Amino acid sequence: MASSSPVVVVTGANGLVGTAVCRALVERSARVRAVVRRAGSAPALDGVTEHVGDFADEGFAREVTDGADAVVTTVHPMGSPREVQHRVGVEGTPAIARAARDAGVARLVHVSTAGVYDRAAGVGDVAEDGALLLEGSGAYPDTKNATDAALAQVGGLTTVLVRPPAILGPGETSVWNTLRPQQIRNGENRANPAQTWAWVHVDDLAAFIADVATGAVPTAGDPERGPVAGSTTPVVVTGEPATWRDYLGTVTDALGTAPAWTDEPVWTGQLVADRARRWGWAPRVGLSQAMDELRRGLTTRS
Repeated sequence: MASSSPVVVVTGANGLVGTAVCRALVERSARVRAVVRRAGSAPALDGVTEHVGDFADEGFAREVTDGADAVVTTVHPMGSPREVQHRVGVEGTPAIARAARDAGVARLVHVSTAGVYDRAAGVGDVAEDGALLLEGSGAYPDTKNATDAALAQVGGLTTVLVRPPAILGPGETSVWNTLRPQQIRNGENRANPAQTWAWVHVDDLAAFIADVATGAVPTAGDPERGPVAGSTTPVVVTGEPATWRDYLGTVTDALGTAPAWTDEPVWTGQLVADRARRWGWAPRVGLSQAMDELRRGLTTRS
C-alpha cells in the first residue's frame, strides 16, 4: 500500500461483517473511513472516521474514495425484494468501484458469497472454479452473481471477490447466530443431518479481508499466490468441515427443542479454501469454539 497507515473505505461499516472488518483494520494500523447510512452508527474505534451517505451516489463515492488505498464493500440487503437487492448490489456496488478506480485506489475487496456456487446433491467439493448457479435460482444468488459480474467489468482495478459461506458471530443482524435461530424457534427446524453446513467465523473472515485490503497479501500473476493485479480474483474463505447436525443440533439443544431430521438427497461435499490458505490465511476459530459461542448466546437470550 501507499503508506504505513493505509486509508481503507468500508461500506456497511455498522453491520456484522463491516464492524469486524473495521476492528481488524484498526488492529493493522489502518485509517478507516466507515460508510454508513445512519449518523452515529459507525464503530466507535480509534482510527475510524464516520462518513454518512449513499455509496451508490457518484458524488459521495468520489468524495469518500479520494486518497484512499483500498475499498471494502460489505453491503447486500439479503432478504429484501429482488429489485432492492439489484439496486444496491448490481447497480450500487459498481458505482463505488468505478469511483475507486478513478481515484487510483489500489484494491477493491468485495464480500460476495459461496452461495453463488451450485451445491446440489451429487456435486462434489467446490473451489473457486466451481459451477455458478444459473439465473433463476433465487433473488439472492442471482443478484450476488450479477454484482460479481458487474464488478469484473470495472477495468483498471485490482478486485478480490471474497466468497464466504454461513458467517458465524454474535450480533443483532447476524443471520446464523440470531435470525436463523429465531426461525428455528418458530418451527423451521427441518434438515438432513448429513448435509454439509459450510461456515466461517466473522473474526476470521474479517482478518482475511483486512490483510488483503492493507496489502499484506501481495499481488501475483497467479491467483493461487495472490490477487491478480488489474484483474478480478475470487477466493473462498471457509472454516472446518461441519454438517447440519452440528449447527441445527446445537441451536435446538440451546433452545430446548428438537430438530426434525429428514433424509432427502443433499450436498455432502466441502468448500475448498486452499487458495485462501496459499495467500497466508488460516482460521483461528474452530467448530467447537464457534458452537460454544453460539450456544452461550442463545442460552443467554432465551
